[in-house]
Amino acid sequence: MRGASGLRFGSEMRLMQPMARPSHLRDDREKVDNSVSPLELFFDLVFVFAVTQLSHYLLAHHTLAGALQTLVMFLAVWWAWIYTAWATNWLDPGRAPVRLVLLLVMLLSMILSSSIPAAFGSAGLAFALAYVAIQVGRTLYTAWAREGLGRGSTTNMLRATIYFAASACLWIAGGLDDDPNRRLMWWLGALAIEYSGPSTFFFVPGLGRSTVADWSIRGAHMAERAGLFIIIALGEGIIVTGATFAELEPSTATVLAFVSAFISSVAMWWIYFDVGARRGSELIEHDDRPGLIGRQVYTYGHIPIVAGIIVIAVADEQVLTHPTGHLESYFVAALVGGAILFICGAMLFKRMTSGQRFWPLSHCAGLVMFALIGLWAFVAHPEPLALHVGATAIFLIIAIWEWGSFHGGWAERLAHLREPRG
Repeated sequence: MRGASGLRFGSEMRLMQPMARPSHLRDDREKVDNSVSPLELFFDLVFVFAVTQLSHYLLAHHTLAGALQTLVMFLAVWWAWIYTAWATNWLDPGRAPVRLVLLLVMLLSMILSSSIPAAFGSAGLAFALAYVAIQVGRTLYTAWAREGLGRGSTTNMLRATIYFAASACLWIAGGLDDDPNRRLMWWLGALAIEYSGPSTFFFVPGLGRSTVADWSIRGAHMAERAGLFIIIALGEGIIVTGATFAELEPSTATVLAFVSAFISSVAMWWIYFDVGARRGSELIEHDDRPGLIGRQVYTYGHIPIVAGIIVIAVADEQVLTHPTGHLESYFVAALVGGAILFICGAMLFKRMTSGQRFWPLSHCAGLVMFALIGLWAFVAHPEPLALHVGATAIFLIIAIWEWGSFHGGWAERLAHLREPRG
C-alpha cells in the first residue's frame, strides 16, 4: 500500500511541476544535418527583390547623394539579412514557431524592399518601421528561444536588442523627417550604432560585454549562408542583364554587351567560389572560435563583395542600353568602382581565411589593371562597350591566374611542359 501510495504521490508531484518549454533550437548532436533548410532558401527570395531594388535605385539616382542613399539602404538590407542568418544558425527552421517567426520577418522584409524606391521620399517611415520591427522583434525572440543555453547566451542577445532599440529612435526620427538630407544623417547615425555592436562585443553599461563563447555557431552553416547571398547578388545581375537584353533590338553591339556582362558574372562567381568560399568554410568549421570568424569574415568582410556586385549590375544594365556613344562618368564609376570594391572584398576575405600574411597576387595585379582602365577611360574616352569588355577581361585574368596557382601551380605546369616526350 505504501508503495502504491508513494507512486501516486510521485505522479501527482510530476503533474504539479510545470512542463518544460519545447526547444526552438537546432539539435547540437554532431551527426545531425545542420545544412541550410528549404525555408531559409525561400526566405532569401525576398532579398533577390531587395538587391534588384537597390541596383535600380542607384541607376535612377546616379549622383553622390543617390550613391550615399543607396549605401545606407544596402547596409540596412545586409544587416537585416546577416542577423537573420545568425539567428537561424541557432534556431531550428523545422519547428513550427520558428517557421512562423521567419515568415513574419519575410513579410516585413518584403515591406522593407518595396519601400526602397521611395525610402527618401514618401515611404521613409514605412522603410524605418519595417526595419526596426525586423531587428528588434527577431532578436528578442532569439533571446527568448536561447534561454535554455545559459544566461550568457541570452544576455548576449539582450545586449544586441538594446543596440537595435537605441538605433530605432534614429530610424523612426529619420522616417518622420521630410528632408532627404537630414533623413540621411539620422539613418547614418542609426547604422553607426548598430555596426559598432559586434566590434565592441555589444558593450552595454551595467551589462558588460559579450564573449566569444556567447557567439558559438555552426561554421559550415554560416559559410553556406554567406555563399548563398553572393549567389543572390550575382543572380540579380543576371536577371537584370537578361530582362534588359530581352527588351532590346538585337545588334552586334548589344549582343557583345550581353556576352560581356554574362562572362563578367561567371568570372566573379569563379573568383569567389573556386578558392575563397571553400577555404572559408573549412576554416570556420574547424577553428575553435567560429563566432569570431563569423563576425570578421562574414558579417563585416562580405560587405564590399556584395556591394561591388550590386554596383557592377548597374554598369551591366547601362552597357546593354548604351553600348556605343558618349562615355558617362557615372558608368565609369559604377564599372571601375564596383570592380575595385569586389576585388578588395575578395582579397580581404581570402587573406583572413588563408592564415597567411600576404595578399593574393592575382587580385593585387587586378586592382592595378582596373586602375589603369579607369585612367584609360579618363584620358581616351572609349566607348562603353570597349571599357566593359576590358573590365571583363581583367576579371577573367584574375580567375584564370588564381585557378592556375591553386590547382597544380603554374611552375609545375611549365615544368611539365618542358619534360621530354617520347
